[in-house]
Amino acid sequence: MTRKTGKSSSALDIPARALEAAAKPAEMVGQAVERALDPLASAIKRAALKRAQKSSETPPPAGASAPTTPGKPGLLVSPLAVPFPEIAPVAGVEIATVRAGFYRHERDDLLIMSFPQGASCAGVFTRHGVGSAPVDWCKRQLTASRGEDVRALVVNAGCANSFTGKPGADAVRRVATAVGKRFDCRQRDVMMASTGVIGVVLDDSRITARLAEAEAKMTPDGWTAAAQAIMTTDTFAKGAVATALIDGHPVRIAGIAKGSGMIAPDMATMLSFVVTDADIAPAALQTLVSLYARSTFNAVTVDGDRSTNDTLLLFATAKSSAPRISRAGDRRLADFREKLEALLLDLALQLVRDGEGASKFVKITVTGAESHASARKIARTVAESPLVKTAFAGEDANWGRIVMAVGRADEPVNRDRMSVRFGDLVAAQDGLVSPTYSEEKMSAYMNNQELEVGIDVGVGRGHAVIWTCDLTKQYVAINGDYRS
Repeated sequence: MTRKTGKSSSALDIPARALEAAAKPAEMVGQAVERALDPLASAIKRAALKRAQKSSETPPPAGASAPTTPGKPGLLVSPLAVPFPEIAPVAGVEIATVRAGFYRHERDDLLIMSFPQGASCAGVFTRHGVGSAPVDWCKRQLTASRGEDVRALVVNAGCANSFTGKPGADAVRRVATAVGKRFDCRQRDVMMASTGVIGVVLDDSRITARLAEAEAKMTPDGWTAAAQAIMTTDTFAKGAVATALIDGHPVRIAGIAKGSGMIAPDMATMLSFVVTDADIAPAALQTLVSLYARSTFNAVTVDGDRSTNDTLLLFATAKSSAPRISRAGDRRLADFREKLEALLLDLALQLVRDGEGASKFVKITVTGAESHASARKIARTVAESPLVKTAFAGEDANWGRIVMAVGRADEPVNRDRMSVRFGDLVAAQDGLVSPTYSEEKMSAYMNNQELEVGIDVGVGRGHAVIWTCDLTKQYVAINGDYRS
């Protein structure tokens, strides 16, 4: 089954101030980006995001069995899983996966991608205070190269190489050196990413010993294997694909992601690698990936815990027939921008669908807030409340817990104008239980796998959406013996 993001709409130019702000470090833009994003709340953008969400909500075939995951042994595939799409080769990228032995059980746990000379790269990374050696490496090298001529990506699962000091940094450098020699490029042209247990130094010899094997296995048609190789507690491989037009020329976009637990904004606990055959300058790529990370990967949360290793990398191989684009605001990039954001949202929603132990996929919308930032904080507080999440798991429309979470967000609200709904059913309004409240109807709605909660706090026009999942006993089981 092929899952693609939505069709092209009429051209939409992103305001220059939004693009320029997003290209700066996130810490510096803050509310400026929030204000700049206002004009993007257009019908075209909403349609694109709706199409992406719909594509992520395809249920598994009726009557299908519950297979075990190719990631960690013993885990059943999430009941919210979606099929991996058919991803044809993207011109300019080759892929190989091998078993480096970071896991005791039989599985590939090392991914290598190679890119042609002249490829561009941009990235967004965790703002976690600890960070990791591969994150530090990528940030430093992208600054040095300005994202130009990135030639390789190396990703390992099973060891995060985080909180490992100089030994961890040295291990990353040795891998980059060995890969550079193998692929005839410089150290700084190699991007690195790791996922797994924190506090363990990367055994780089496991990677360098497999480089010859990986080089021999390079293929342009390896997206499924790539997505599986980076899984940890993921229960299904995550991918998305789209085709966009740039000045009338078709370009392809494909991406994979991993993430299941330790998922929260800035960024989620995740890795994601997206490649396009378009010819887009690094500065323009950086603007786009910085801007759209906010409305996609930073709009999902599973458990409220932020990772040390989050990495989103966007590569452009320049191997399509489309002309080179130097500015993110170029009108010719309108369709590409729409398709890229929709693809990133598709991947982000798959993370929620694979939340550790998840049985419910929940969309939380907050309206009537003082500002978009305030709405976002309220929505996130509700989405990450253990009491709210366990109520979802128990199929209990406990709107009192939602009101509780709204209040403890410490944002302006009007209690006497507040309302809460589940789907189309109003639970509370004007600060009281709704006169139309029906426990029977609410219970029937909560039996659904996919839920929508709407909250209006009655003080302004700010709004935000956060996607999350429930909190079940299986989450405790998975994380109680994570290292074993």
